[in-house]
Amino acid sequence: MVVSHKKKSATRAEQVEQKAPRKPVVDRRQRRAVETRLNLFRCAVRLFAERGFFNVTVEQITEAADVGKGTFFNYFESKDHVLGVLAEIQIGKVQNALLAARNDREAIRSVLASLVLSLAEEPGQSPELARAVISSFLTSQAVRDLIEGFMRQGRDMISEIVATGQTRGEIDPLLDKDSLALQLQRTVMGTILFWSLHGEPSLASSIRDGFQQFWRGVVPTSQEQKR
Repeated sequence: MVVSHKKKSATRAEQVEQKAPRKPVVDRRQRRAVETRLNLFRCAVRLFAERGFFNVTVEQITEAADVGKGTFFNYFESKDHVLGVLAEIQIGKVQNALLAARNDREAIRSVLASLVLSLAEEPGQSPELARAVISSFLTSQAVRDLIEGFMRQGRDMISEIVATGQTRGEIDPLLDKDSLALQLQRTVMGTILFWSLHGEPSLASSIRDGFQQFWRGVVPTSQEQKR
């Protein structure tokens, strides 16, 4: 039986099409779900800053977001879990810093300095918001458990950034990378806490000062003597 050249070509085209990876289609429903979740988060954070974390109800959040109360629980287990979105944002920033360190195009000092400033952006929108977030940590076990998990992930990535700096000779190799990662987190959180009390001086200025003190303690002695 003779198969036409045209039919053979069509068959080969079908085979190529079957082997070629299909591009993922972003469903309209998925986009709306992401937008709704972010909208709920933004409205909740604004209310937390205005009224305090424990003075805000789920009903008030859904009213501000213009959605039904049932919609809220499609995205969050409780009001406490809304702050998990903030933690997700922070983890994304640490991931970007780790990628920058791995690319070997930027000094580790610059990578870490940019990271700590970016981590202060969300809670640093206002002293009221920072206090609301901190108070939720202090009084809610659910929030503490949620945030601690994210902070552990962030600490592991910061530890890798520190290790990269040690390999390049930018950070003292005799120092424990995990301890330094924890210390950097403490520097950022402690600075935000003190700033939240009065709002002065600017948070960015305080973060830079805190990082400068941290960095002086981690550079190799030979480099510090050259400064």
